[in-house]
Amino acid sequence: MLQVPDVIVEPGWLYENLDHPKLIILDATIKKVTSSSLNNSVQEYIKNTLFFDLKNTFSNQESEFPNTVLDAVTFEKEAQKLGINQDSCIVVYDQLGIYSSARVWWLFNLMGFQNIAVLNGGFPVWKSKKYLTEQQQTKSLPQGNFKSSYATSLFISKKEVLNSLSNLDIKVVDARSHNRFMGIEPEPRKDLPSGRIPNSSNIPYTEVLNECILKSKTELESIFKSYTVETKVLFSCGSGITASILALAFRYINKNNFAVYDGSWTEWGSDVSLPKEQ
Repeated sequence: MLQVPDVIVEPGWLYENLDHPKLIILDATIKKVTSSSLNNSVQEYIKNTLFFDLKNTFSNQESEFPNTVLDAVTFEKEAQKLGINQDSCIVVYDQLGIYSSARVWWLFNLMGFQNIAVLNGGFPVWKSKKYLTEQQQTKSLPQGNFKSSYATSLFISKKEVLNSLSNLDIKVVDARSHNRFMGIEPEPRKDLPSGRIPNSSNIPYTEVLNECILKSKTELESIFKSYTVETKVLFSCGSGITASILALAFRYINKNNFAVYDGSWTEWGSDVSLPKEQ
């Protein structure tokens, strides 16, 4: 059985295991919420890639908010359709480096599957090393036997966030840019007010990256040094994507007491009954 060595893997590790029968490579690319387009005029992929449709297939389309988590039964069914098995080893990447791939890493962990890693640097670094690519995603697999086992500790709801605001052992950390967090810059989602969750702090997701590569463990330990093992950290952002990047960085330095607020500011800011700071 092939096992990922950590929550991120380097391109060299993926290249060495590229043809392993248990390896599944997922492209989870979406465009940035703060960008009008994705630079994808030339479609190119890592060899043997399957497309993980985060925006459609693997988000709840009945929710009024973007990127809402699927229920465990539906996630299991869709993962099986991709050909994912209980003994699969998954590497997920995106075309932007480390962006939506972290969300997919969190989703699989939420569903109880931990043999998954994010490709450090994503497709840009893979291509820069001149590793194998292909122009079309042609790989397909027979239906898998993936099973979901929901890890409730990794997910937190709006009500739970509200109830935690007075708990000194629980900290909300927002991954949005400083200007969005402070309400200086408008939210990219139309009609969504600016602001932040009361008593939250701000670590822009870009702070844990060196361009498209995750920072070293030493650098990340410095960034997260104020969060002790007793502190439960709730990661939030605009709609759950970049909060997952902070969660990935947090887990990378063996800090496990965290959850992702799935609705994030899109849900919180839309609810006029909730307290807000600006």
